[in-house]
Amino acid sequence: MWLVGFSNAVNLTDGLDGLVAGLTLIATGTYAIIAAHDGRTDVLIVCLTTMGAMIGFLMFNHKPAKIFMGDVGSLALGGMLAVIALLLHREWSLLLIGIVFVCETASVMLQVASFKLTGHRIFKMSPIHHHFEMLGWSEWKVDIVFWATGLVASLIYLLLFL
Repeated sequence: MWLVGFSNAVNLTDGLDGLVAGLTLIATGTYAIIAAHDGRTDVLIVCLTTMGAMIGFLMFNHKPAKIFMGDVGSLALGGMLAVIALLLHREWSLLLIGIVFVCETASVMLQVASFKLTGHRIFKMSPIHHHFEMLGWSEWKVDIVFWATGLVASLIYLLLFL
């Protein structure tokens, strides 16, 4: 369930140029610190490799994107984050470290439930990053605010649980 859930959560988040790549960079960086602290060199290598790939990918995926991640990339990254959390025996950490992914998924679930039950939408559009775009935020503003949210959540996790 964890693998499927976070694979889909990351996939739902992949709707803006650079959003998932930046959030994955932050999450894998956090897990790299945890892996180094726990002496898990195998997981550390995977995290550092993924960080390097995301930095390289962001060079071509920032607005306006020249390449796109697509479902194959986002589903794989979500599954990888879930596996890393499981390997480090910190399964629940992904709820805080990946808080943006959780909120994106929750916004879709709430939107669908609300529309089916009441016929009304909660958000202008879901996932929630599109809601903020509809409010007039630029893609860059959404990316930066969501990246900052992911970074703050990751720092909170590291401060509280490392």
